[in-house]
Amino acid sequence: MRQNHNLIQPKQKWLHGFWFILALSFFSLFILVPLFAVFSNALSKGWQLYFHSIAEPDAMASIKLTLLTASISIPLNLIFGFAASWAIAKFDFVGKKFLITLIDLPFSVSPVISGMIFVLLFGAQGYLGPWLMAHNIKIIFTPFAIIIATLFVTFPFVARELIPLMESLGNDQEEAALTLGASAWQTFFHVTLPNVKWALLYGVILLNARAMGEFGAVSVVSGHIRGHTNTMPLHVEILYNEYDFVGAFAVASLLALLALFTIVAKSLVEWKSNIKREVLA
Repeated sequence: MRQNHNLIQPKQKWLHGFWFILALSFFSLFILVPLFAVFSNALSKGWQLYFHSIAEPDAMASIKLTLLTASISIPLNLIFGFAASWAIAKFDFVGKKFLITLIDLPFSVSPVISGMIFVLLFGAQGYLGPWLMAHNIKIIFTPFAIIIATLFVTFPFVARELIPLMESLGNDQEEAALTLGASAWQTFFHVTLPNVKWALLYGVILLNARAMGEFGAVSVVSGHIRGHTNTMPLHVEILYNEYDFVGAFAVASLLALLALFTIVAKSLVEWKSNIKREVLA
């Protein structure tokens, strides 16, 4: 038995080394090289032009709109996602599978199609268009349309992180707390929330990254109005099409920094979550 084990080990080491080199090569080719290209192009004309490109009024407007969209999408989807997860994981009801399908819908539909759905609903020739125009309400080609589209495409992130965890935890701890006299809110804040806080934070990090980087859905409903309805990804596209490569890569570098921050934050949350699992085990 020991001889066979000794024969297998070198093969396993070779196989592990192969997969490690393959993964490192893939990571370098598709992550590190593009990141280096973004920052090197952004700084190719010096720091002064880099900061000028970011401080330019249209760029600042796109940054503000991106932050505004994320700041509204995150709390709303946090509440909706938690409520949907709670209902699906803790209760049985008619239409439960349909609700799960609805949560997964933004994952299965192209973002461009998602944007076209809102144009079909709220556009001038859409189902609600005549009524909106009669009441002097405009949604498509406004920041409001961008927020709605972002809410739709980012809806699953919190729910999809919480549902499996809540289902695995079951209801035992909540029922025990209620039996011992805790109120519903006390049970929520002292039992439910601590059990899911890392998964919740993980979902919020992914939600934020998608909200700030979404392109397809917001491109359809934005109208590409400079200084008004352009988010950062849309502004990058416009600058690039106008051959303002330094400006495009300067704004893109901010999105790249966000991606790096997301990766670091995601790794920290995973690390803390694994520590907690090991302690509970």
